[in-house]
Amino acid sequence: MKEQLLHYAWRTRRFSSENLATTKGEPIEILHPGHLNNDAGPDFLLARIKIGDTVWAGQVEMHLRSSDWQKHGHQHDPAYDNVILHVVYEDDLPVHRAGGSPIPCLEMKNRISRRLAVHYERLIHTESWVPCAERLSEADELTRSLWLDRMATERLQTKADQMAEALQLQEWDWEEVCFQFLSRSLGGKVNAEPMQMLAERTPLSLIRKYRNSLFQVEALLFGQSGLLDGDFEEEYPQRLQQEYRFLQRKHGLQPLPPTTWKYLRLRPANFPAFRIAQLATLVFRQTGLFSKIAAARSLPELANLFEVKLSNYWRSHYTFGKKAVRPPRRLGEQAIRLIIINAIAPLLFLYGQRQGGEKASTLALRLMEELEPEANNIISRWSATGLSPCSAFHSQGLLHLKQQYCNKSRCLECAIGHALLKQADKAEEAEAAGFLGEAWAFDWRLLSVPFAPEEQNESAMGCLMAEGRPA
Repeated sequence: MKEQLLHYAWRTRRFSSENLATTKGEPIEILHPGHLNNDAGPDFLLARIKIGDTVWAGQVEMHLRSSDWQKHGHQHDPAYDNVILHVVYEDDLPVHRAGGSPIPCLEMKNRISRRLAVHYERLIHTESWVPCAERLSEADELTRSLWLDRMATERLQTKADQMAEALQLQEWDWEEVCFQFLSRSLGGKVNAEPMQMLAERTPLSLIRKYRNSLFQVEALLFGQSGLLDGDFEEEYPQRLQQEYRFLQRKHGLQPLPPTTWKYLRLRPANFPAFRIAQLATLVFRQTGLFSKIAAARSLPELANLFEVKLSNYWRSHYTFGKKAVRPPRRLGEQAIRLIIINAIAPLLFLYGQRQGGEKASTLALRLMEELEPEANNIISRWSATGLSPCSAFHSQGLLHLKQQYCNKSRCLECAIGHALLKQADKAEEAEAAGFLGEAWAFDWRLLSVPFAPEEQNESAMGCLMAEGRPA
């Protein structure tokens, strides 16, 4: 038995509620199970439970054994004083609040289906890429589609929340936050953090002082990146280096260590120097970029904002000192798509929430639905299981599902996992004793999927009647 399964059974009420009572014999009626708490404190908040003739409102705490209450030190923690019910798999010790008052206890040992437990064990202990990979097709299409919608929205909100934190630090300067997350997006998966660090060390407020000179903007960004730390034979990086040293003394700047940047398995178009050159050109050409983004009303209009041409040096280089054959002069379609997915859409979503502009939030969702799905290893493996996204909205949902649910074995919080747990078949009953003991061998009443009367053998009927339970 796992505590997560106890949470799941409680939240979805997938347990026997017949003659529900505390271990002291007081009748229990669950008016509302409460809301799962993912932070510190009791497991379920704002529950409403009727115990005897009294309706209680408060928190519910869960453990495999009631003695875990003391092992976790809850008896000394005032945060648990509002616990109105202790739900446990096995009651082995009475527990009390910090003030000494006893806490009613509900034992679930004989109320959770063996079938549910067996199937849960199978899900979380599989060696497949995702726990339900081999059974994914058994979940109906509507369930999968709605859950991906939920995952995509959850991922978008997570990114928006990260931007909200940055926005508060930047004293609500939307342009500055836009610059930071645009920089992060240009860094891709490998150099996202260094690019954001570069933007934080070279604020847009400083770059604006030199908005009339692309050369000075490049000198600032390349100097702050640490990539001008070296000896160069070519004239252009030498000039940049000289200009940065002047700007560094003038503004008291501190560059990043050159070792901050990663190059392993990067395509030339993703080399840090080339991406910084694109960033410099973009912020130089597009002043007030966020204002233009917020005013845009379509995907083509947004994409046009990122159509910028690089300076002459970067038309023949991917990095300093090494000439290349015809590097791209513009940001590619894929790069622009990833910028919109990872920076622009979440920022518009946040802007709609904070400024009360529903158009911005609606546009963010529409952009995600209109964009093609990303092409990466995770999406390819999802497609192999039968889940192929038709838009960036669902590909983002699949990334979130894998990272935040599958990798963490949160099957019981997943609608697809929940649907599959309903489909356990009779063949699994033979394995149940290994998980919950022989005492459950004929307890058909507790199964989540009932059997037809003719499937219940005589020994099972005799056992039920001997225990005084109606068959």
